[in-house]
Amino acid sequence: MTQQVRAHGRAHSDPLDELPTTGSETCAWPGCRESGEHRAPTDRTLSEYQFFCLEHIRVFNAAWNYNAGLSPEEIEDEIRRSVTWERPTWRIGGECRFQPGRTKVHDPFGFAAGTAFDETARKDAHAARPRSGRTAAEDKALKVLDLTAPLTLESLRYRYKTLVKQHHPDANGGSREAEKRMQVINEAYRTLREALSTAH
Repeated sequence: MTQQVRAHGRAHSDPLDELPTTGSETCAWPGCRESGEHRAPTDRTLSEYQFFCLEHIRVFNAAWNYNAGLSPEEIEDEIRRSVTWERPTWRIGGECRFQPGRTKVHDPFGFAAGTAFDETARKDAHAARPRSGRTAAEDKALKVLDLTAPLTLESLRYRYKTLVKQHHPDANGGSREAEKRMQVINEAYRTLREALSTAH
């Protein structure tokens, strides 16, 4: 929408040319004495605002272009980033960069509670470690896998593969006992793997 506005004796084709950069109790539109009750940004950073009356906020909104001054490539890049809320992404099938215990997740609403990304639970578990440096869950996992400390990821993986071949239900005729045993082994393996990943 193009509108001719006369201010300070000059004609302007763009109604945004004469907008001030700070708000006030009266409308920020040049020459207007109405009450400025409607907030509008001064630029695309959305960090500072100005205030207009109802008539002039409508003119401002009709002419406002958030992407003014950006090239087509910059606009395309912004559209692509907004699809994922400006979060980093990776190709499907690629290595996940998020590792429980090593990646900090800002979670003000507590959505990660009870998951591997629960920072509070991880800190509590770390604080509860006995002098041996291991938690009760880690000591139990060592017993389940018949391992002793010190432990490396390589030795943990080797022991896990050995137990999987021995106790997997498919290797035991679909036995329910073997299935239950594998659940215990899997949980012990996850516990020790996470502990080793956090320690490095």
